Amino acid sequence: MLNKGVNKIKNLIDLRIRKINTNDAIIISNAFKAQGWNKPIEIYCNYFVEQKNNERITLIAESDDKFVGYINIKWKSSYPFFLKNKIPEIVDLNVLIKYRRMGIGNKLMDKAEEIIKEQSDFAGIGVGLFSDYGSAQIMYIKRGYIPDGKGIYKKNSYIKFGETVIIDDDVVLYFIKELK
Repeated sequence: MLNKGVNKIKNLIDLRIRKINTNDAIIISNAFKAQGWNKPIEIYCNYFVEQKNNERITLIAESDDKFVGYINIKWKSSYPFFLKNKIPEIVDLNVLIKYRRMGIGNKLMDKAEEIIKEQSDFAGIGVGLFSDYGSAQIMYIKRGYIPDGKGIYKKNSYIKFGETVIIDDDVVLYFIKELK
């Protein structure tokens, strides 16, 4: 038990955060494949291209030169409220399962908010509603994110009272945070 705690501390000390580069796509895809997740290389190739076009920033977290997680900032959100109000959106925060609960997600969020603050007074984020997103829901609230007050959103519309929906990754509650 003691060694496990020491390793957590060591991983945090060695954490390095940088922007995505052309060599990362296969490394990231393979890391997720090793834990049983299908995250195709094309996703990360697109992230790199969008970063070159100033549409997004993808931040990679590494510990001992090994990929451990990433986060994205989209300058023009596809969520209408954020787009209309020019609120950059933090999207697709992912930390490999074996590196979770070590503070890596919070460090990625710190860096993303620091970058956003240079261009905006607000950051936005969306989170799924079912239990797979429970840790993220708690983290965002602890970090000061509050619901935007618009309700639950799925694809291109807000869910209305009495409406029946299938809860999946597309059903989201959006939050905002004022960056001071």
